[in-house]
Amino acid sequence: MTETINVGQKLQKARKSQELTQEQIAEQLGITRQTISNWENNKSYPDIVSLIKLSDIYQVSLDSLLKGDEAMVKHLAKSTDTVASNRQLLLAVGVNIFLLLIFIIFGAWIVKNPYLIFICGALWVTGCGFTLFQVIDLI
Repeated sequence: MTETINVGQKLQKARKSQELTQEQIAEQLGITRQTISNWENNKSYPDIVSLIKLSDIYQVSLDSLLKGDEAMVKHLAKSTDTVASNRQLLLAVGVNIFLLLIFIIFGAWIVKNPYLIFICGALWVTGCGFTLFQVIDLI
């Protein structure tokens, strides 16, 4: 059974084979040396644009960098799936609009009951938090 090498190890090996430092790569990509270090230590993953640039700099194929690292492939699939991201954001906005309509329609009844005020406040905070999370996730 062969041991699989993750993308971080492949990046580090390719960089060293080109006799380049993390600082030199970071400068070429316009990012920090710590970012390169995080990629090489699998603390975070590069985006697809950075991977393409790295494959050019290191003179290796994207295929050789990505094959065998399921976590990296899943990360790229999630980060490039705009349809799913947009669907989740639309759902979050839709939930907030629905809650707003409920609050407007039943507002007079809600304000008479302190428990309903609390429940509506909790729903509002949850809905706003969900929407904020979706927006941040898109960034």
